[in-house]
Amino acid sequence: MGRSSVAPPRPGPPTVGPAQRGGLPGVPAYDGGPAWRRDSLSADGIGWIGAHGGAGATTLARLLGGSDIGCRWPDPALAEPAQVMVVGRTNLDGLRAVSRALNAMREGRHPVDMRLIGVVLIADVPGRLPQPLLARIRLLRSISPVYRIPWIPQFRVGAEPKQRPRQLSRLSSVIDRHVGSRRQS
Repeated sequence: MGRSSVAPPRPGPPTVGPAQRGGLPGVPAYDGGPAWRRDSLSADGIGWIGAHGGAGATTLARLLGGSDIGCRWPDPALAEPAQVMVVGRTNLDGLRAVSRALNAMREGRHPVDMRLIGVVLIADVPGRLPQPLLARIRLLRSISPVYRIPWIPQFRVGAEPKQRPRQLSRLSSVIDRHVGSRRQS
C-alpha cells in the first residue's frame, strides 16, 4: 500500500444503497438487516496486520488462526480483535513499512483499545540477511518483541509445510498464551 501502510482508512462520503437503508450511514448491512455496531475492539482472538501488501498476514491467519485485518488498524465497528501482531517481510521495504506502523502507534494513530503483541518478520528469500537489514531488525527489537519466520517454499503456492519450522510453532505458542490469558482475565 505504499507509504500509507497501516494508516487508518480515510472516511469518504457515505453511500447509502438498498442494503444500508435503516442502518448507519457508510456501514454496510448484513443479511438484509442493519449492521451491528460496536464502540470497542473485541477482547477475543488475535488480529494480523500487514505492514504492507504481501506481508504474510493472510498466511499466518490461515495457519495459526485469528483475523486477517489487512493493511489497516482493527475496526471496532467490525468487532475485530484488540490484540494484534504486525507482519512484514525481511526486505528493506518490508522493514521500513513495519517501522512506519510502529511509529504510527507511537504517535497514537491507532484504536484506543488496540494492543500490540509483537512484530512477525517473514523471510523474503532463503538464506542469511545482509548486515544493514539485521541492524534494522535489532532496532525493531528495541521497540517490540520480534518473531522471525524462515523462508518456507510451500507458502509460495499456498501449501502448508510438511513439518512446521520451530519458529512457527514458537509463534503459535506465543499467540495461544496471549489469547488464552485474555480469555481468563
